[in-house]
Amino acid sequence: MAIRRDIDPLLQKWEFRPGEVNARLVKARDGREVLQMRVDMGVLQMETDLRPDGVRPNGAETYYDYLVGEVIREGGSFRLSKEQCAEADREFVQYYHRRLCWLSLREYARAARDADHSLAFMDFVREHSADEEWTLSHEQYRPFVLFHRVQAAALAALQDGGPERAIAEINTGLARFRELFARYDAEEQYSSDELVRRLEEMREGVRQRYEVGETLHEQLAEAVRAENYELAAQIRDRIRGQARERNAAGPG
Repeated sequence: MAIRRDIDPLLQKWEFRPGEVNARLVKARDGREVLQMRVDMGVLQMETDLRPDGVRPNGAETYYDYLVGEVIREGGSFRLSKEQCAEADREFVQYYHRRLCWLSLREYARAARDADHSLAFMDFVREHSADEEWTLSHEQYRPFVLFHRVQAAALAALQDGGPERAIAEINTGLARFRELFARYDAEEQYSSDELVRRLEEMREGVRQRYEVGETLHEQLAEAVRAENYELAAQIRDRIRGQARERNAAGPG
């Protein structure tokens, strides 16, 4: 009897919807949880931890981890080969697909974790690539990855810590955007950038929905800008007090 190898039943039961991220978490036959993404004419299946394809490159948890090990072994003069650049691209694409799925499923902490991996890998590429054009081909996506990271971290904070922590995550992310624009001598473009404006709108939306005024961290930043250091010290004490209360309360 011939073994059936097509995936017709799977595709027929799960319709592809153009323009949407079609994702779901399912149990594999061995009981582990896997992430699936419906794409045109097929399905991608990804592991939920470490590398999405489940491979351990040269025994490392991810290809990024393997390359970090290579730098430790060879020293700071290490430069990526063409083959290593191609393998790095594979990992970037895998983490991109999984990040989109986590966002679609509202698994925001997991989406932020995967974005952090991609951003750290981009930092590594910028430092160790011998091909400037290839490096820039990745750098052009940094704002998009950073946007996903800030968005996901803010929504995770909103779920677990409340609106003030969500606003703090957005403000931290906006500061990273400002640093990014400064790195490329494009500070004048910061205020008009679409991703920056979307994050600012998200922050103000959180303020309005939860009736939150200036957070303590924002008050602290304003006090420092105004060189009102006595007020800044008082606000820092209040922030530390809140942190101690959260730690004493424990999880949940």
